[in-house]
Amino acid sequence: MEKEQLLIIDDDQGLLKLLTMRLTAMGFTVTACHDADTALDEARRQRFDLVITDLRLAAADGLAVMEEVRALHPDLPVLILTAHGSIPGAVEAMQKGAVGYLTKPFEDRDLAAWIDKALAQPRMSREIQRLKQLVSELYGLENVAARSPAMQTLLQQVLRVADTDATVCLSGETGTGKEVIARIIHCNSQRVKGPFVPVNCGAIPESLFESELFGHVKGAFTGAVSAHRGLFQSADGGTLFLDEIGEMPPTMQVKILRALQTREVLEVGATRPVKVDVRIITATNKDLAQAVKAGTFREDLFYRIQVIPLTVPPLRARREDIPLLAQVFLRQSIERAGKTTVRGFMPDAMQKLMVYHWPGNVRELEHAVEKAVVLSPRDMITADLLPSGNGATDGAIKPLTEAKEEFERNYLKELVELAGGNISRASQIAGRYRADFYKLLRKYGLHPSDGKIKSVAPVAGTVLQRPAAERDIKSA
Repeated sequence: MEKEQLLIIDDDQGLLKLLTMRLTAMGFTVTACHDADTALDEARRQRFDLVITDLRLAAADGLAVMEEVRALHPDLPVLILTAHGSIPGAVEAMQKGAVGYLTKPFEDRDLAAWIDKALAQPRMSREIQRLKQLVSELYGLENVAARSPAMQTLLQQVLRVADTDATVCLSGETGTGKEVIARIIHCNSQRVKGPFVPVNCGAIPESLFESELFGHVKGAFTGAVSAHRGLFQSADGGTLFLDEIGEMPPTMQVKILRALQTREVLEVGATRPVKVDVRIITATNKDLAQAVKAGTFREDLFYRIQVIPLTVPPLRARREDIPLLAQVFLRQSIERAGKTTVRGFMPDAMQKLMVYHWPGNVRELEHAVEKAVVLSPRDMITADLLPSGNGATDGAIKPLTEAKEEFERNYLKELVELAGGNISRASQIAGRYRADFYKLLRKYGLHPSDGKIKSVAPVAGTVLQRPAAERDIKSA
């Protein structure tokens, strides 16, 4: 963190030297000037965080110096040093914008207290600016790792809806990054200065749901020893993100619906509703339309939250983004683990990332990269550190002929098992003549035996799955 810059002005050389020593010991960078002209030249040359000036200078008035400095930098705080006899002048200086005055002689603790008070607002402003910059870097559209057509289409939709107050419903599988998209919408909206309040509807006990979302007054129920501000009120002026809204208890759905319609919430135990100014973004990994048909989700609430429906694609549908995301997670994992020796991915490792099915989506990719960074004994991540198994094609993508043969072999094996070893029935299901079916079995070294297929030349590591084509043949 950079040291704060202080400009001090005093024509008393002894006091100036002493102040410089004290302030430097406190951790500040000090520019000391014994006259007004030199101080103003320094103020024009560089930006300071605080000015400390004597009210009475030999060749100038400290009040005039303050006004000239503030003309250069209107938000620059100025602290006045004064003798007992010139307190009225110090009061006048405060009326004209000084943050305060310190009477000579003064203790170090008094000086430190006034400096902390003078710098409190600038420090807060810098921190807010830093956080805004961080948010912009994380959630600005230009910084999102999205090269795939699917994500480009989604981000174009996000850009169009972000600057409105329309309710957005994000649907997609678990781990696709729905909350990240919600934050992107918030951070690119007019509500960016307001809070973003995420709520996991599936994590709140049903008995506490109303109190958590709407708040309660003191004494509303046993244990309510003080008033509680609800999440709707906490999000006032910003965005409320209702994640996994499909998990919301039916008893709460009607109350949420009313809150969305009226933009008012009624605290538990209160008699009058409270106005709230929030934008609602919801997310779900469920098919809410099916939930409506099943009677587990209110139809009127469904239409209320589906003003702008957006779908976040699974990672397997946006494989072009995998290298970008992997590099982002690599940098983050290296920083967290402190393993600066890790530099990147070996080609076979990146290929493995590209062909893996990623049932856990972006979240699984993030965890996989972090695990690989932690466990890597080398400077490059190798393929053996990355996930494989049922979710992967386990290596390079196979040639079409080889993939087709593997599919056909597994299909025949499962079909004969399904027919209980009855070749006539199996060939009828497959839509083939019995003789042709036997030829196919011989081609792959298969034969029926007690309703079970035994392979003459078994293929190691084959994953048995019923092909979709079988259902199509059966229904034909």
